[in-house]
Order: sequence, then structure tokens, then C-alpha cells
Amino acid sequence: MKQPHAFLHRCHGAISTEDRMRIFRQKPVTIWLTGLSGAGKSTVAFELEEQLVDLGHACYVLDGDNIRHGLACDLGFDRNDRRENIRRVAHVAQLMNDAGLIVITALISPMREDRAMAREIIGRGKFIETYLSAPVDTCARRDPKGLYAKARSGEIVSFTGVSAPYEAPPDPELHIDTDTLTAEESVARIFAHLRENSLATTGQGQEASA
Repeated sequence: MKQPHAFLHRCHGAISTEDRMRIFRQKPVTIWLTGLSGAGKSTVAFELEEQLVDLGHACYVLDGDNIRHGLACDLGFDRNDRRENIRRVAHVAQLMNDAGLIVITALISPMREDRAMAREIIGRGKFIETYLSAPVDTCARRDPKGLYAKARSGEIVSFTGVSAPYEAPPDPELHIDTDTLTAEESVARIFAHLRENSLATTGQGQEASA
């Protein structure tokens, strides 16, 4: 990673994190959804976003496919490009947290060291690693794009879970088995964690009881 030029300096405005927390009536965090393709990350992310907005929260989903249409359109899928993709998304999430928003990321992010890098960028107190697990065969059956079939035939190389590794989180804040839980049940698990840690509310401006 390139170092910033010596003549660049960070600028700080007069509005603090506490000011933004008071305005939005929420604690800004990043809910980092990780798991195999087909594990349900995008489905859970957008369902969670909808429910948070219904409760009056300001939040946004950074979905892996959407990111690669713009912010990471110049990147491929080799080891270095995957890491750079995670780095960029983490910095965007950190900026959005700094603006006071709740961020939900939905990326495979297969390597432990890359997710650890994202945690450091975003901040340990704001990073909620959420592992959505499901067997590869289940993910393949859910796959509407036929990516697993293409990967198994060799048409796609370096496909996570088939020809590229996925390193499961050893100690995530949340582990959700999407092979047995529906999207709604998975979102309920995330909400329970947020409320238990005073990171979500029952309604706008009203803190939930733990």
C-alpha cells in the first residue's frame, strides 16, 4: 500500500463523533457479513437495512457486486486484488461510520488477515464480524447465476469454495447458520446482538433494553 505524500495532512472539522451520534440517535458500526457466495449475505444485508430504516436508523449496504461496478471496477480476483478490494471497502465504511451511519457490508472476504485489516481500518469497537455459514453444496443449489457450475467446469478460476480457499472466522462476533435459518431469522439474530450491546433501538431515539 502506498504511503501518503509528506505534504498531506489530515483535516478535522468542528463536528465530533458524539455530535453525529446525537443527531442520528445511533452508534455508528459496520456489520461485516462474510461467507461463501450463496450463503445469503446480500439477502440478509438488504433485509437488515430495510428493518433498520423502518426503525428510523440511517444506514447503507456496501454490497460486493455493486462495489465492483464502480469503486473496484479496476480490480480482478487474484489474491492481491481481493485484498485491495477489502481495503477500499473498509476505508469507505470507516468514512461512513465517521459520518454517523450504520454500514452493512456483504462481501465474501475469504481471508482472515484481510478481515483483520478491515477491522483495524474501521476500528475494533465498530467492527462486527458476522459469519454467514452454509455448506458449499447448499450454496451451489441456491446459485441463480450458475457460478459454482462454471467454477467446477474450470470456466471460472479462483472461485472461493471451489478453486480458492475460504478461511472461516475463528471467533466472529456473530456466527449465523443460513443452512438452517431463514433470512428473517438471520436478521433477528443480528438485531438481538445489536440490542444486547446497545447498538440499535426499538424505535427512533428510543434505546432498546438489553
